[in-house]
Amino acid sequence: MTGRPAGVFEVCEELVVLAPVLLLACLSCPSPEQRSRTAEFINEVNYGLVTCAFFGVGVNLVVFLRRVLHQDTAEAANNISKWTGTVYIFSLIGAFLSDSYWGRYMTCTIFQIIYVTGLVILSLTSWFLLVKPSGCGREMNTRCDEPSAPGIALFYLSTYMIAFGNGGYQPSIATFGSDQFDETDPDEARSKVAFFSYFYLALNVGSIISNTVLVYYEDQGEWVMGFWVSAGAAALALVLFLVGTPRYRHFKPSGNPLTRIAQVFVAAFRKRHTKVPSSGELLHEVEGEDAQVTGIRRILHSNGFRFLDKAATVTEQDYSAPENPWRLCTVTQVEEVKCILRMLPIWLCTIAYSVVFTQMASLFVEQGSTMNTNIGSFHIPAASMSLFDILSVLAFIAIYRRVLVPVTSRVSGNPEGLTELQRMGVGLVIGMAAMVAAGVVEVARLKRVASPDQPSSMSVLWQVPQYALIGASEVFMYVGQLEFFNGQAPDGVKSFGSSLCMASISLGNYVSIMLVSVVTSLTAGDKRPGWIPGNLNSGHLDRFYFLLAALSLVDLAVYVACAMWYKGIKLTSGSDCVPAHV
Repeated sequence: MTGRPAGVFEVCEELVVLAPVLLLACLSCPSPEQRSRTAEFINEVNYGLVTCAFFGVGVNLVVFLRRVLHQDTAEAANNISKWTGTVYIFSLIGAFLSDSYWGRYMTCTIFQIIYVTGLVILSLTSWFLLVKPSGCGREMNTRCDEPSAPGIALFYLSTYMIAFGNGGYQPSIATFGSDQFDETDPDEARSKVAFFSYFYLALNVGSIISNTVLVYYEDQGEWVMGFWVSAGAAALALVLFLVGTPRYRHFKPSGNPLTRIAQVFVAAFRKRHTKVPSSGELLHEVEGEDAQVTGIRRILHSNGFRFLDKAATVTEQDYSAPENPWRLCTVTQVEEVKCILRMLPIWLCTIAYSVVFTQMASLFVEQGSTMNTNIGSFHIPAASMSLFDILSVLAFIAIYRRVLVPVTSRVSGNPEGLTELQRMGVGLVIGMAAMVAAGVVEVARLKRVASPDQPSSMSVLWQVPQYALIGASEVFMYVGQLEFFNGQAPDGVKSFGSSLCMASISLGNYVSIMLVSVVTSLTAGDKRPGWIPGNLNSGHLDRFYFLLAALSLVDLAVYVACAMWYKGIKLTSGSDCVPAHV
C-alpha cells in the first residue's frame, strides 16, 4: 500500500515454516476433539489461501480491464459484476453435486482442481498474449498493446474457469467444515457456532496479502507475477486440503434433493381434494432406523403451508397399493420443502445488501482512482483501499465475539447474543450507512475537482469510512447468513443452504448491472454525461449511492416483516427449535 511493502514476505516465510509443523502435530492427535480441531485448522488455512488467490485476481481485475484490455468505466464495472455474479451462481451447481452425488469432500477437490487450472491459464495468457510490452498498464502511463482475439478469448475462458472452480468450491467447503463438528458433543457444538466467524476471519486474512502485496505489484504493471502468485497459493491450498484427508469426517450424499422436492409437490397435487388430518401425528412418517438410511434427521411437523401436508396424508389407496413416493411422502420430506420455502423470502431480502456490497469491487475502486492517491512520496493504489474493509472485518469479529455477545446474551437470554436474523438486520442498516457515507464523500470529491481531466485533490483516505462500514456490515450480514442458512437448511440440502449466501451475492451483482444500465440510460443524453460516465468528474456518482441507500431502506422494512414471520426448523434430535426468530 505504501512505497514497497516491507516485512510481509518475512511474515509469510515464517508462516510457511510453521504451518507444516503445526499441521503434522495436529495430524498425530488421535482424540475426536483434536480431530475436529485439526480439520478446522486445515479448512480455515485452505480457505484463506484460496481466498488469497481469488482476490489476487479479482480485486484489481477492474483495473486490468481498463488498462490492459482498454475497456471504459461502465463496461469494466459491468464485466466485473457479471464475472463476480457468475462466481456465486456457480455455487448452486457445486451445492447440488455435493448434496446429491459427489459428497462434500469430492466436490471440494474437483472444483479446486478446476480453479487452479484456470489460474494457470490466466497467468500464461497474460504472460504471452496480453501484457505487452512487459510491465504495461502502470497507472495508465505505459499503454498496453491492443489485445489480440486469441488473447481475449483465453482471458475470458480462464477467468470463467476461475469463477466456476471457486463458485463450486465455496458452499461445499463451508458445509464440509461444519461437518467436522459433532453436534451431540456440547464442546464441539459450541465450537461449531464459532466456526463460521473464524471461517469468515480466514477469508479476510487471506485477502490481506491480496489487497496489499499483490495489488501493489499489479498496480505497478506486474500483472503476470501477481497472477502466478495467486496460482501458487491455490495450488498450495489444494495440496494442504488433500493432506488432511485421513482426519476428515466424511458424510455420504443423501441423493437428489430435486427429486424429493418434486415428489412432495406432485403428491400434494394428486391429493388436492384429500382432507388433511387435524393432528400432525396422523401424517405418514417412517419410524426407527429406516428414517436414518440417508443420514437425514427427522423434522417435526409444522402448521405452515398446510396444502403440502396432503403429500403425507395416508388414504385407503395408499394402504392397498404398493409404496409410491410420488403419491405418499414422509413428514420429514414435506417439512424439508417447507423449510426451503420459509427461507426464500429471507434470502430474497439479502440480495439488496449484495448490491451494496458489490460496489466495493467496482465503483468504490473507480471513485478512488479519481482521488488523490498520494501521501507525500507514497502511492496508494485505489484497489488497496479494500484493505480497510478487511481490517474492519477483523476488528468487528473480535468486537462481536468478545464484547457484543456477552452484553447481548445477558439482555436477550440467548447465549450466542443476537440471533442470526437480528445480526442480518443490523448488517442491512450498516450497509445502508456505507452508501450514505460513499455519497457524501463523492459530493465532497466533486467540489475539489479543479479540471475535468485531473483527479480530485481530495485524499483517497476519505474513503476509509465507507470501506470500514462495509466491513462491519459483512460481519453481521454474511457471517449471520452462513450460520442461518447452514443451520436452518435440512440435512439433505446443507450445501444448498450455504450456497444461498453465495447466490445472494451473485444476484446482487446482476441487479447491480441492471441498475447501472438503467441509471445510465435514464440519466445520460446527447448533452448530459449521466450519473456514471466514463469520466466520473463529469457525473453524479453520489446520486447513485444515495439511490442504493434508499433501496436498502425499503429492503430493510420488507426484511423485518419476513423475519418476524419466519419459524425455525424443528428436529427430533438436539434442541427442538433452532433459535432464529427476530
